[in-house]
Amino acid sequence: MSRPLLRADLPSAPPGQVIGLLGGSFDPAHEGHLAITRAAFRSFGLDRIWWLVSPGNPLKSEGPAPMERRIAAARALICDPKVTVTAIETALGTRYTADTLAGLRHLWPGQRFVWLMGSDNLAGFHRWDRWQEVAAHHPIGVLARPGSQLAALSSPAARSMARARLTGAAVARLGRSAAPAWALAGLPLNASSSTAIRNSGAWTRQP
Repeated sequence: MSRPLLRADLPSAPPGQVIGLLGGSFDPAHEGHLAITRAAFRSFGLDRIWWLVSPGNPLKSEGPAPMERRIAAARALICDPKVTVTAIETALGTRYTADTLAGLRHLWPGQRFVWLMGSDNLAGFHRWDRWQEVAAHHPIGVLARPGSQLAALSSPAARSMARARLTGAAVARLGRSAAPAWALAGLPLNASSSTAIRNSGAWTRQP
């Protein structure tokens, strides 16, 4: 069971702002996360972005490095007052994105949250637990990742949400758009990945 939430567990959420949520294991955080964050600010009309460092990915069999190490590495990488690195999923006791977002809506009922993901995640979004619930409650900002745009745009989730896609000038209004709404934005291609960093030996899951 999760422990009671403390004020220190909660990121700052000024009223009326649009907050992008970038979830992941950040095992470790890398330049690709920075590229996605910068592109999301440029593209979707966001005021702030929270990096939601997850306890673990339910779709992966192997657990990540300890939370404290991943949080510290992420905070050392990103130096932007508009970006907050948070372990709120651990505080909420949630494991699935749909539950996390439901918890955030409960804590900040008047706040606008936009879910952010790479195009590689959109390709498999239909396998997420209650993905339709996520799409029904939150605009989704998709950032292009190397080699995954075609698979993303032809995925079951993208086809299901085809009428909700924003294009052209409307992409910049994603943050203020009513869900369901999603948009795809490009960014300078960056091949960095947590897997590649771990395989190189530059990051290990054990201290």
